[in-house]
Amino acid sequence: FRRQRQSGIRYCDNLVLPYPFLLLSWWLASQSLYLLACIASYLFFAAAFRQAHDGYHHSLGVSKNVITGLLLLLSVVLLTSLHSIRASHMEHHRDPLGDNDVEGNLAKMRWWQALLGGITYRLDIYRQGLMLSSLTNRRWAWLEFSLIAVVIIIALTFTLCSILNTITPTYAKLVQVLDYHLLTMLLANASVGIIAVWGVHHDCDETVARTERYPLVNLLTFNLLYHVEHHLFPAVPSNHLPE
Repeated sequence: FRRQRQSGIRYCDNLVLPYPFLLLSWWLASQSLYLLACIASYLFFAAAFRQAHDGYHHSLGVSKNVITGLLLLLSVVLLTSLHSIRASHMEHHRDPLGDNDVEGNLAKMRWWQALLGGITYRLDIYRQGLMLSSLTNRRWAWLEFSLIAVVIIIALTFTLCSILNTITPTYAKLVQVLDYHLLTMLLANASVGIIAVWGVHHDCDETVARTERYPLVNLLTFNLLYHVEHHLFPAVPSNHLPE
C-alpha cells in the first residue's frame, strides 16, 4: 500500500511538474526580468517535454483521454504539434537510427549541422508524423496546428495594437508576456533537436543511444538523458529511469 501511495504521488508530480515553471517565467517576464525568465522557461520546456514524452508512451499513470488532453494543452503552450511528433517518435522506437527514422536523422550530422537544421528538422517530423498517423491522431494534430495558428495571430494582432498605442497599459503588459513566451518557445523548438536527438544519439551504432551520468545534468534535464534505459524500457516513466 505504501509503495502504491508513493507511486501515485510521483504520478501526480509528473502531471503538475511543468506548470509552476511556466507561471514563474510569465511573472518574471512581466517584471522585465528576462534572464531569470529564460531560466524558468527552459525548466518549463524541459519538464513539459518530459511530460509529453511520457505521454507518448502512456507512462503518466492516467487514461488515454487525459493524455490526449495534456498533449493538446502542451501543444498550444509549446507551439508544436505533439500528436504529429508522437507518431514519428513511435517510428523512431521501431527503427532507431534506421532509414525510416526521420527523428534520428540529426544524429547522423555534425553538431553545427544539427544546430542549424533544427527548423527544417521539425517540419520533417511534422510531415512524417502526419503521414504515419491514424485518422484520429491526424485530426488531433491538425487541431493543434489550428490552435497554434490562432494563438500566433492573436499575439501579432495585440503586438500591432501595442505598437500603435491603442491598448491600455494592462494589456500592454499582457502583450509583453505573450511576445516573450512565443519567442522563447519558437527558439526552444528550433534548438531542441541538438540536445534531445543529436546529444543522445550521435556516433552511436549498435548501442543506439547514450546515457548521461552527471547528476546535475540529469537534474536539470529531468532524467530525459537516461536514453539507453529509455530505449530498453520505453514504458518506464522518466522519473524511474535511474532505477
